[in-house]
Amino acid sequence: MANKLDYLIEKLCEERGERVPAFLASEKFRLFRALVNMRMPKEASKEFLKIQDEYLQEQLKLKGITDFAELSPVTPDIYLWQGDITTLKCDAIVNAANSQMLGCFCPNHGCIDNAIHTFAGVQLRQECAEIMKAQGREEEAGQAKITKAYNLPCKYVLHTVGPIVHGGLTKQHENLLAGCYRSCLALADKNGLQSVAFCCISTGEFHFPNERAAQIAIRTVEEYKRQTQRKIKVIFNVFKDYDYEIYARLLGANK
Repeated sequence: MANKLDYLIEKLCEERGERVPAFLASEKFRLFRALVNMRMPKEASKEFLKIQDEYLQEQLKLKGITDFAELSPVTPDIYLWQGDITTLKCDAIVNAANSQMLGCFCPNHGCIDNAIHTFAGVQLRQECAEIMKAQGREEEAGQAKITKAYNLPCKYVLHTVGPIVHGGLTKQHENLLAGCYRSCLALADKNGLQSVAFCCISTGEFHFPNERAAQIAIRTVEEYKRQTQRKIKVIFNVFKDYDYEIYARLLGANK
């Protein structure tokens, strides 16, 4: 695995016209991730993609995969799961994207957008760039796009831009957040997907209050399923204990 990582770092540095910097062996993955995060969308060689894919699949095995089919619903077709969404096997996971829709360019940033693009591989940013080039404008809040998932265990990624809250929360913020959930569900149905895992959209870098965001998420999903009579299975994915406690209380789940 070390040789694969050395190769990937070397090629990513070559693309930038830079020498491989001096670093500790324990920091190799952070350097690789940083280089991937900063890399602009463009094609990569077949050799690079082959080695990258092999390396990322090895990393995934080390982290472990959770199959949503082995989880128990808290209510019919509704699941609550705490963990790393990049290790979840289901039809689609939802990415909380920004309006560029190209992933996070900040090296080793802790946002979900960064993690999804890192572990999916450089192909994901390239596909997103093609979608945005065809669209010809930035993505509006409340909308959604679908891409392949590449090296993630899910089949697809649904990218949605949540509202950014500056100052007080407004009704428009709430409507836009609800739109994110409706757009993702409609896109999932359009593509015949049977299961979708939602992250806590807008609650991190976009500062949407966690409690209210969870209320809107649950209400919007329940309304969509009731109005459409669709049987799509929805997983509410949380990472922090705080968010788990909120969703567990609202859904009546026990940890």
